[in-house]
Amino acid sequence: MASKNIFDKPIGVVGAGSFGLSVANLLAENSEVLLYARNPEALESINKKREWNNYPIHQNIKAIDDLEQLASTCDIIFPVVPSANFRDMMKSLSPFLHPYHILIHGTKGLNLNLPAGKTLDNMEVLERHHIKTMSEVIMDESVVVRVGCLAGPNLAKEIAQGLPAATVVASPFNEVIQIGQQLLRSDRFQVYGNPDLIGIELCGVLKNIIAIASGALSGLGLGENARSLLISRGMAEMIYLGKALGGDVRSFIGLAGIGDLMATSHSTLSRNFTVGRRLAEGESLGRILGDMQEVAEGVNTVMIAKKIAESFKVRAPITEILHRVLFEGLTMEEAVQYLMKYPLNVDVDFI
Repeated sequence: MASKNIFDKPIGVVGAGSFGLSVANLLAENSEVLLYARNPEALESINKKREWNNYPIHQNIKAIDDLEQLASTCDIIFPVVPSANFRDMMKSLSPFLHPYHILIHGTKGLNLNLPAGKTLDNMEVLERHHIKTMSEVIMDESVVVRVGCLAGPNLAKEIAQGLPAATVVASPFNEVIQIGQQLLRSDRFQVYGNPDLIGIELCGVLKNIIAIASGALSGLGLGENARSLLISRGMAEMIYLGKALGGDVRSFIGLAGIGDLMATSHSTLSRNFTVGRRLAEGESLGRILGDMQEVAEGVNTVMIAKKIAESFKVRAPITEILHRVLFEGLTMEEAVQYLMKYPLNVDVDFI
């Protein structure tokens, strides 16, 4: 595993999904990488065939299935697992972590931390401490202090093909941003920094809602004018929700906000876009999710964001109507009619 190591030790990645593999491949251009994967087939295919799920694997990547080995070998770790599994993963990893570790996650979802016996359905009001971003989960579950995240228009298949792209490393610690930039930056991959960790995390989370709605417009064949309307109103909705949870408006009009929103709202490579398109074409949500290889984070986010909007008294008509489509039997055609009649008079009222 010869490589031009920037740091003395290998860099750790947790998760062998499409984005986890993309992050590992980007890191492997500058460093040796230890990749934690639970699936025995993935381990063998990565280490022997240098390929997994049609993704080529860089020669500087070694797959392992031991979190203790990962934590003892790597000071810098990139966790990239679905949000539904993130807290459990951190509980498994945290016994082996120390304050000197740095964790930069790449997960675009939210975690609910509700009182015992409570669910979204029977919680009257969500308070901020019930809603956790992945950086907050890391800090809840471990002694790690230096935490960051990756967010931006990072469609994994395009990154795997070596097409030009960029990301934002967000952290309140300038050191974490600088390390992320050193590790990930290449001729084809630009890395920006942002101190607003919560805001950048929320960008990555909330744009998935709008991506589902955009896919639905595509499936209904409603054209680019309608999609532009959706994206611009969706951006406003992201900002309302993001501000309510503590994000900075400026984060939403940068690469991780509008940049990621544009990519996932137009691309058939986006899982959330695909969910919306297939819903509009008449498939049931259960069937769509049943045959998707990887999680479309936006479906879970719609449930949480609707409750956030109600609890924090935020206008979120796209989220509310999408919830009715996903979980209450409303058709996409009815949803579009409702949104077109929604009373909005002011274009920009969020800056």
